[in-house]
Amino acid sequence: MTLPYFDAAQLQELLPPGTAVAALEEALRGGLDPELDSPRLFAPLDAGEFLLMPAQSARYAGIKVVTVAPENPAKGHPKIQGTYLLLDKDTLAPLAAMDGAELTLIRTPAVTTMAVKGLLALRGAESAGTVAVLGTSLQADRHIEALAAVCGIGELVVIGRRPEAAQALADKWAAQGIPSRAGSHGDLAAADVILCATSSAEPVFDGALPKDSAVIAAIGSHGLDAREIDPVLARRAEVVVEGRASALREAGDLIPARSAQEWQERGLATLSDLANGRFDPDPGKPLLYTGVGMSWEDIVVAGRAFESAGSAGGVH
Repeated sequence: MTLPYFDAAQLQELLPPGTAVAALEEALRGGLDPELDSPRLFAPLDAGEFLLMPAQSARYAGIKVVTVAPENPAKGHPKIQGTYLLLDKDTLAPLAAMDGAELTLIRTPAVTTMAVKGLLALRGAESAGTVAVLGTSLQADRHIEALAAVCGIGELVVIGRRPEAAQALADKWAAQGIPSRAGSHGDLAAADVILCATSSAEPVFDGALPKDSAVIAAIGSHGLDAREIDPVLARRAEVVVEGRASALREAGDLIPARSAQEWQERGLATLSDLANGRFDPDPGKPLLYTGVGMSWEDIVVAGRAFESAGSAGGVH
């Protein structure tokens, strides 16, 4: 048996942002329960660690095997590398392998964009309006791409630790027709959407800055010892998470503001609640989505890529 392999270029062709977002929405509206997701598994290696993410959906089983090697960038290699293995759910026969790093670069912005799209709809907004992005990484860039494609961006403000990197990212999107500029934290007070896509372990802005009507997405950090959002904002906002169990295990954006028990008692809305019309937030508070990454997201977009390739005659 020859196992089909989808490289980064093929995945980008098969999973444009709108397709990936639609796949995720359809899965949640079709009854996929993120609370049944398997916890991520971490295993140490001499050069870093393994991250294993198993999952199953209505049609598939799958696992993403990712390696994280902190010293790699200094050696000219990617910090994160990986492979996704997709299997038939009933027989567990392998169906395809895929570039795991690229799959992550597609699904993470798609999940964030799905959340922002749903939260903007609750505000009655027709587009994302003025978007402030904190971070200048490839993940930040891909989030801008997805948000622009699915929601529309009126103005883009890029905020980064290195002004030259922020300006370069703003220039890239200005050249593609989006009014864009490098900015500062002062711009956050007027932003309609604030997107945090950094690797910071500490809060990246003052939680009192966003206006009450703002939509905020924080997706760059995971683990209880890392956070992009401060307790001020976590307590101010109405909060949506990917899944309750995963958030209480890994969402450092939330736990410093309230204990896991306090969040459980207060209640946490999920993406499933948002997608199925069960989230009814207070209109006078900011809306915050915080994500740590879950295995169900990978299998949904991997399955859609496999099906799209098959319909196009690309799987043999």
